[in-house]
Amino acid sequence: MKIQSPPGMRDFYPEDMRLQNWLFETWRRVSRSFGFEEYEGPIFEYLDLYTLKSGEEIVSQLFNFKDRGERHFAIRPEMTPTLARMVAARANALPRPIKWFSIPRMCRAEKPQRGRLREFYQWNIDILGVEDPLADAEVIAVAVEFFRQIGLDRNDVVIDINSRPLAAAQLARLGLPEERMIDAFDLIDRYDRLTPDEFRQRWDAVLGSHVPGGRIEADYIHADLPHILDYAGELSPAAEPARQQFAALRTTLNALGLEGYYRVNPKLVRGLAYYTGAVYEAHPGQGSLRALMGGGRYDDLTGLLDGPRVPGTGFGMGDAPVLELLKQLDRLPELAESLDVFVIDAGPEYFGAALNLVGDLRRAGLSVDFSYKRTGVSKQFKQASARRARYAIVVGAELTKRKELTVKNLSTGRQELVAADRLRAGPEAVLKTV
Repeated sequence: MKIQSPPGMRDFYPEDMRLQNWLFETWRRVSRSFGFEEYEGPIFEYLDLYTLKSGEEIVSQLFNFKDRGERHFAIRPEMTPTLARMVAARANALPRPIKWFSIPRMCRAEKPQRGRLREFYQWNIDILGVEDPLADAEVIAVAVEFFRQIGLDRNDVVIDINSRPLAAAQLARLGLPEERMIDAFDLIDRYDRLTPDEFRQRWDAVLGSHVPGGRIEADYIHADLPHILDYAGELSPAAEPARQQFAALRTTLNALGLEGYYRVNPKLVRGLAYYTGAVYEAHPGQGSLRALMGGGRYDDLTGLLDGPRVPGTGFGMGDAPVLELLKQLDRLPELAESLDVFVIDAGPEYFGAALNLVGDLRRAGLSVDFSYKRTGVSKQFKQASARRARYAIVVGAELTKRKELTVKNLSTGRQELVAADRLRAGPEAVLKTV
C-alpha cells in the first residue's frame, strides 16, 4: 500500500534540508546581530491558552486532542501565547528589555494553500517590557535586515504599518460601536482577498445596521493619508496618545534608514483580538503571495494569564512564503552537499589504514567520508567529485614506504605528498597549503 505524506505537510529530503538550514541560519544570525536571545517551548499547550486569547472559535483551526487524563491540549499554531505564558511565569525576575526569538515548528488545521501549509516553521521576534514605539521600530528593522541579507530590496518587499487604536477611532467616528470593532477589523483585514462587492455584502450583513460598507470604503479604506493619521486625534482626545506613538514610530523607522521600505496602509488591522497598538505586515512588492511576516503590539496579553502587565511587540515570519517568493524571483541560493575530505584506499590492503585516517580527521573536526565498496582508485575519485569533496587523500604504498599520503585539491587539481604525522597533527593547516 502506497502512503503519502499528509496534506499540507512536507518531506524534507537532504537538498530541502540544506535550504531549510540556510534559512534558519540566516534567521539566527540576524536575530543575534540585534541582541536577541533564543528560546523554545512545548510542541503542544493546554487548549485554554488559545481559547483564552482568541475565543472558542479558534478550536476549529487547531489540531487538538485529549490525553488519557482527559486534559485538552492543542498543537501550537503560533508562538505568542507560549511566549506570554513563559514571561508571565517569571515576569518579575526577567531583566528588561526582554528580547527573544524562536524558530518553532507549528501546525494549523486549515486548508493548505500556496505559501500557507498545515505544518510550518516560523521565525518569531519579540521585545517585551518596552512601551516606547522604538521597540516596534526595532522589530521591523530586524525583518528588513533579514530581507536585505537574502537579497530582497524595497522593490521586492514592502512593510505595511497601521495603528489599531487610530483605526478604531476612525471607525467610531463613522458610527461603529466599540463592541463591534473586532468584527470590523476581521472584515477589513480580508479586504484585499475579496472583491469590493463581496466586501460590501459581507460588511452589510454583519455591520450594516451601524454603518454601510460603502461608507467604510469611501471614508476609511480609501481615505487619504493625512485624514487617517491626524483626524482621529482631533476628533477624540483619547486617540491623541496613539497618534503621537504612531508618528514616533514613523520617525524612528526613518532614522533607522528604513524610509521606502514601509508604507501606511489603513486596510491593515490584523484580525487577532490581542493587538493593542501598531500592527505591521510584510508583503511581496509584486504578485499574489500571502504576507511574508505579520505582527504588532500586544500590551495586555500577559495579564490574561494572571501575570503582571508586560507590554510587548513582535512578529512571526513563516518559512514557506519566504522560500516561495525567492523561488518566484529565481533567487534561491545554490546550495550543495560538500565534504572536507574523501579518503581513498589504493587497494584492499590499505583499507584498515584508510579507516584509521578517517577517524583521526573526523576527531579533528573535519567532515570526512570514504567508499563503502572496495573499488579502483579512479572510481573512488569519481565518488569524491560527486560528493563535492574539497580534498581527496590517497592511502597507498607511499604510507608504507615513506610514511606519506597523497593529498589532492579537487578544485585546483594540485596534489602533493604530505607526511602522515604532519597531516594528523594539523589537518586543516596542512590542507590549506595544497
